[in-house]
Amino acid sequence: MSIKTYQQQEARQGRLLPVVIISALVAWLVIGTSSNAHAADRDEAKRIHDRLVGTPPSAACLDQLQTKVEANNEFGAALDAITNDGVGDECIGQDFYRVTLKNFITPWTNEEQSVFAPLNDYTATVIGVIKDELDFRRILYDNILYTGDGITPANSANSNAHYQAMDDQNSNLQAILRLTTQPSAAAAAGIMSTRQAAKAFFVDGTNRAMFRFTLLNHLCVDLEQIKDTTRSPDRVRQDVSRSPGGDSRIYMNSCVGCHAGMDPMAQAFAFYQYTYTTDVEAGQLTYTDGVVQPKYLINSNNFEFGYVTEHNPPDNPGDRWDNYWRAGPNSALGWDWAELNGQSNPDDATGTGAGAASMGRELADSYAFAQCQVKKVFKNVCLREPIDQADRDQINNMITSFSTGYNLKNIFAESAVYCRGG
Repeated sequence: MSIKTYQQQEARQGRLLPVVIISALVAWLVIGTSSNAHAADRDEAKRIHDRLVGTPPSAACLDQLQTKVEANNEFGAALDAITNDGVGDECIGQDFYRVTLKNFITPWTNEEQSVFAPLNDYTATVIGVIKDELDFRRILYDNILYTGDGITPANSANSNAHYQAMDDQNSNLQAILRLTTQPSAAAAAGIMSTRQAAKAFFVDGTNRAMFRFTLLNHLCVDLEQIKDTTRSPDRVRQDVSRSPGGDSRIYMNSCVGCHAGMDPMAQAFAFYQYTYTTDVEAGQLTYTDGVVQPKYLINSNNFEFGYVTEHNPPDNPGDRWDNYWRAGPNSALGWDWAELNGQSNPDDATGTGAGAASMGRELADSYAFAQCQVKKVFKNVCLREPIDQADRDQINNMITSFSTGYNLKNIFAESAVYCRGG
């Protein structure tokens, strides 16, 4: 081989060697990038699942969610994590209902706001409404109740044993909860007329507790936050002293701010009582249609010129309610929100009515109700309050989304997608 030929061969090899190395490097980068993207999608799918369910997904479930994430359908992945429709689903999701939702709802069912309480008809009904994707407003006014299919003992008006059995057996609530109606159609007002709500908020007292805790749990406001001393006190009952401690200024500057708005609303519960003998756990809801409960007339000597709750239809039904907060600063709660969004009942836009169901509809159709549900879900899924403008924008978007169909399951999914991290 001549020197010239040798030099030409070496030159060719010198040019080829970098090409081979570069080609191999490009192939490695492509494979590595694809692998990293695959792993990132899988991690994202798992984070969405963990936000909602809290227990590790099976490999098959994770495969299913990852497929949705890879297709840029994170919302679909979130719904898959908590919904098993029996059509090729690999995700069970039962812990979302049995653990996540139970812990989310249970504090609403007792004055202590404790999560450490057994399953009951209030909690089970709200879980069922979310599970079946019903209009969530129905929890405050409709004749609905969820019981366990095939659970022994059967549901009873004076015992929680039916729901306790579901708790004790770690029942799959997604599979067994069935929609039915309440024992008394006349008394039905969503969760406010469940046995557990009655035991917690109608027991003894004056029934104002039911109104206060309904505001707190479902409009996310307490009475101190919305007291308004500019409302007329004409419906404040006799049991409220007009000069507590001998000082009428306390009543005029403080007490009336809550009672002027609360008492005409709480009159919707005038026929309700939780009746028991010696054991409060063995009691039941009592509804005396047309007969005002004696608790509405107690301590009449505190101020004999106060309002007397009487049943005198048609002009003055005993359970007539009026929303004085539709005017004044509490109009900011947005009482016409559902109407403005084309989602209201035309009969409930007047701010007055009779009975707990129509009063519950007044509360459920407000902007405060929609906002409250979204904020509670956001905090439950994201494990924090909204902290910046992006969070606040997300909250507002979800309020708009929620108000088109009041499907709270979708809000859980939307929150999980937003707070999945990465």
